[in-house]
Parts: sequence; structure tokens; C-alpha cells
Amino acid sequence: MKKFPIILFILTSIFYSNVAYSISPDVFVQSTVNRAAETLGTGLTKDERIEELKKIALETVDIRGIGFYSLGSHRKTATEEQKDEYERVFKEYFLQSFSSRLAEYSNPIINVDSKKKINENYTIVSSTLAATEKRPSVKIEWRVYTKNKDQPLIRDLIIEGLSLARTQKEEFNSIIQSADGDLNVLLDNLRNFSNAN
Repeated sequence: MKKFPIILFILTSIFYSNVAYSISPDVFVQSTVNRAAETLGTGLTKDERIEELKKIALETVDIRGIGFYSLGSHRKTATEEQKDEYERVFKEYFLQSFSSRLAEYSNPIINVDSKKKINENYTIVSSTLAATEKRPSVKIEWRVYTKNKDQPLIRDLIIEGLSLARTQKEEFNSIIQSADGDLNVLLDNLRNFSNAN
């Protein structure tokens, strides 16, 4: 299964601790990346960083929502048993995928530039990943789900105009279509990825 290099950035979507009050989406995103940088900049071992990043992901990313969006129209034809299994293996896949890749980074600097409220449920927060000697700056837009004002969640990242969720949806669809519509093949791919890492 293709390992998305861009999912790496969904990683940085994962870093905000629970709060008991409403928080602005732009403050949420900036706090998120600040926590990411702190986690990656400590003296923890790689395995320790991975475990910490997984905990953060569970707090701040709508993994279930991203997972079922990625499944697309195949969700309609899946059995309840397949849906339950997909939700389980996608969660494992997502956590393993982002944490192992992000753990290789050190102190990513992302600065929030602006925000745009789309509706009551969504706000787009624009930010910039600062350039380094090895890479140019990168424009990142965060799609923040704000239906619950006390707990905003990341639903998607758009990296230089490319939606990570849409890209993943297209890849999952390709895997299923190549298997003549057999969802079990995608489930096997996700399991294999998690077991191999």
C-alpha cells in the first residue's frame, strides 16, 4: 500500500490537549503545533515520541470522521460488520502512519496567518510551515470542525492546495476498485501496514 508522504502533515494536526472552554480555531491550531514542536523537541526516544503523538492524535483529530470520508461511497455497500472492522483498522493505521513519520521531525515551526469561517461547523485556518535549509516554506490550510465549540477537531489539511483527505479517499477507492469492489482487500492492506510498522 502506498505510504502517503503528505499524511505526514496531518500529524501536526494532532496536538492539542482537552480544554473545558470554547477556543477560537486559529488559537487551537497554533496551540496544536506548539505542542507538537514541544513533543518533538524533547529528549524522548523515538518510541516514546510515537506513543505521545498517538495520545495527542486521539484527543484532537476526528479519526472516525476522516476514516469514513476516506471510504467514500463504499460505505453504503459495506456490511455493519465490515464498517466496524474498518473503523478499528483505520484507527490503527492512522495512528501508526502519522506517529511513526512525525517522530522523525524535530521542532517544526508553523505560524498561523489567518482564519475564515465557512459556516457554524467549519473554519479554515491558514498557516505557513517555515522554510529550513532543506525545504522551502509550505502553505497549510487546516479544516477545523467546530460544531462542538468546546472541542474543535481537525477534519482535513490542504497542503499547497492539495487535500489530504481527498487524496486518501482516491487511493482507498483505487484499491477497492482494483479488487472488483471487495472492501476486504482494503481492510487487509490497512492491517498489513499496521502490522509491518
